[in-house]
Amino acid sequence: MFLRSISKIDDYKMEYSVQLTFREQWTDERLKFDDIQGRLKYLTLTEANRVWMPDLFFSNEKEGHFHNIIMPNVYIRIFPNGSVLYSIRISLTLACPMNLKLYPLDRQICSLRMASYGWTTNDLVFLWKEGDPVQVVKNLHLPRFTLEKFLTDYCNSKTNTGEYSCLKVDLLFKREFSYYLIQIYIPCCMLVIVSWVSFWLDQGAVPARVSLGVTTLLTMATQTSGINASLPPVSYTKAIDVWTGVCLTFVFGALLEFALVNYASRSGLNKANMHKENMKKKRRDLEQASLDAASDLLDTDSNATFAMKPLVRHPGDPLALEKLRQCEVHMQPPKRPSCCKTWLSKFPTRQCSRSKRIDVISRITFPLVFALFNLVYWSTYLFREEDDETF
Repeated sequence: MFLRSISKIDDYKMEYSVQLTFREQWTDERLKFDDIQGRLKYLTLTEANRVWMPDLFFSNEKEGHFHNIIMPNVYIRIFPNGSVLYSIRISLTLACPMNLKLYPLDRQICSLRMASYGWTTNDLVFLWKEGDPVQVVKNLHLPRFTLEKFLTDYCNSKTNTGEYSCLKVDLLFKREFSYYLIQIYIPCCMLVIVSWVSFWLDQGAVPARVSLGVTTLLTMATQTSGINASLPPVSYTKAIDVWTGVCLTFVFGALLEFALVNYASRSGLNKANMHKENMKKKRRDLEQASLDAASDLLDTDSNATFAMKPLVRHPGDPLALEKLRQCEVHMQPPKRPSCCKTWLSKFPTRQCSRSKRIDVISRITFPLVFALFNLVYWSTYLFREEDDETF
């Protein structure tokens, strides 16, 4: 068997297409002939229905066809000893059940199975040719896979009618990770980092922070749905599902963080306003109490009768000086606030700083948690990649 090309490996349909030259050889004693003293090496036929042939079929085939351009790509050679060599070029689409738990860090094993349709092992047995039964064209190139190696084996099956001979070739494909790194992982990381920009925006820039959070969230959701659209629906969690799910959670968490900041900011402003109102009310109450006390003093002295007389009759009189001293009004300039109080007044109050504190904590927490997730993710799935290798 000579593998000429492997054109497509479809993850969604779980199939692959291959073009190959298939050869089988058997011995039919009825076809012996005289080689005319070695001058006739073999006979060539172009019609397979002229001789007996094994009833071989590809058990995991979905579609297939022969090649007839320019001439039918088939020949039969009959050797003098009765040996028959049959060769044909065919294209096949074969089923390839895949385990996508490690996608896109996975390896897939796709098989090519050949079995007898009606003859049991009592009548017909398929054997691999000794030496090198399978060859692969040099420089075989696949868009998203690399053919690492292949293995030939037997896959005989038993039914209620007997045991049937079967041959198989297992092809080990390794998925090219560089494509998915550029198309999926790096864009997701960039979206997560862009969502963190809102932590550095002012808490009062509501339109900017909301639009940034919603845009990154929708973009991440669109990319996730696009990734899942190219994969079959399966009942287990894939490696790419873990990645996109966590990235989507980080983007959504950044949007929720702004909601929390906005709530804390509004709550702090309300408490500050209430505190200011209470202080103003207390100040007004104290002023009113002072006015009431002064009014009471005036009311008690209103019953006394006196005549307006100068406070000082004789400047040298000691009693007059004492009266003047009692009537002095002491005026003091207002105290200037200290430099420390002036510097501290530039910072927000305790209530107002709560929202900013959330932003500062998020600037550190989100990147650290995302870096920790990357460490766990890559160490887990790259390590499991080695364990799941079955060859």
